[in-house]
Amino acid sequence: MTRGARALVVCPDVRGRRHDLAAEERLAEARGLALAIGLVVADSFVLPVRDARPNLLFGSGQVDNIAVACEQHEAELVIVDGALTPIQQRNLEDRLKRKVIDRTGLILEIFGERAATAEGRLQVELAHLDYQQSRLVRSWTHLERQRGGFGFLGGPGETQIEADRRMIRQRMGRLRRELEQVRRTRALHRERRGRAPWPVIALVGYTNAGKSTLFNHLTGAEVMAEDLLFATLDPTMRAISLPGIEKAILSDTVGFISDLPTQLVAAFRATLEEVIAADAICHVRDMATEAAGPQKSQVLAILEDLGVVSGEGGRKTGSGCVPILEVWNKWDALSEERRAELEPLAAQGEDMIAISALTGEGIEALLVRLGEMLTGEARVVELVVPASDGRRLAWLHAHGEVLEDSEADDGERRVRVRLGTRELGRFDSL
Repeated sequence: MTRGARALVVCPDVRGRRHDLAAEERLAEARGLALAIGLVVADSFVLPVRDARPNLLFGSGQVDNIAVACEQHEAELVIVDGALTPIQQRNLEDRLKRKVIDRTGLILEIFGERAATAEGRLQVELAHLDYQQSRLVRSWTHLERQRGGFGFLGGPGETQIEADRRMIRQRMGRLRRELEQVRRTRALHRERRGRAPWPVIALVGYTNAGKSTLFNHLTGAEVMAEDLLFATLDPTMRAISLPGIEKAILSDTVGFISDLPTQLVAAFRATLEEVIAADAICHVRDMATEAAGPQKSQVLAILEDLGVVSGEGGRKTGSGCVPILEVWNKWDALSEERRAELEPLAAQGEDMIAISALTGEGIEALLVRLGEMLTGEARVVELVVPASDGRRLAWLHAHGEVLEDSEADDGERRVRVRLGTRELGRFDSL
């Protein structure tokens, strides 16, 4: 796919198929995906589909109309915002005489371009190969037109198809082994962090909700934060300080999106496991979009798939409850009427707070709320520590609220300190 190529974006609205987003919102999102990879959207429209045709998806007359639109707008590429079977993709390309790519292929292209780390590139390539594997069908006689960017797909013919399939399977096997090693390494890092005294906060949310802008504001980092879908792909971690907590780790994660390709959910599971291991989750929401409600549903659905929340939206993990704070972002972009409508709701809820990551409005209140969430289970305990054990005494002063530190008998010190359950467990293991 060439940057700057002119693309026609078509959103099929198939009768009877349920979507969280309205057709026009899906179309706007598809345009955003095309722009995110540097395409020029020549034209875009919703196309009602009464009955999905197995050979073309659209009716024959609708395909003719798409072809006319391609000619009128000089479009080199047609993007179908939905899932196409290999046969449908091939037949549409034959009829339109242009490259055709579906939603899954487009998102994979974006991820392939944005992956910056070795792990990210491995995950994207595995997802891409899984997708391409399904495109190798015997009815194809023009494999030289196959896209993917990995450079090993050969020419036409059944023998070549089988060879390509074998090469793909072998490469996928190697990638899975490498990613399994990545997963084990990441698990060791999490275990090491678990022994460290610092809580972890994960930022999650729909793509383009403002997670990276918030991350940069809180940490002073320079993570790519642009008005683009999937501006962030590889997870980033930085240390921040919170009221009552000397140090916490903030993790910026990949944005979620409706109909996220199953290949990507599987490939990025190792990355998303960071969310499962977090001590608190910030669900960053774009309150300036009309799709804020459906976007929240999509994020909760993925968190449920990861095992972070239950089916009713209740919070849970295997080791207990993970507090989730809804961060209502882009407050600066709301109209006065919309603000007046949402302000009472934000004030009532203990698990939500209104901010603008761009202007800084509400950030101090957010930090206070996060500190309260992470120390909410704190209790005052009295500990007796040998005076010679400077390391443990210093740890208590650094990671708890020391209320009293006095001499006891026989060269010991009596320390009254407020500690969370997690910190108390870490102190016991020192």
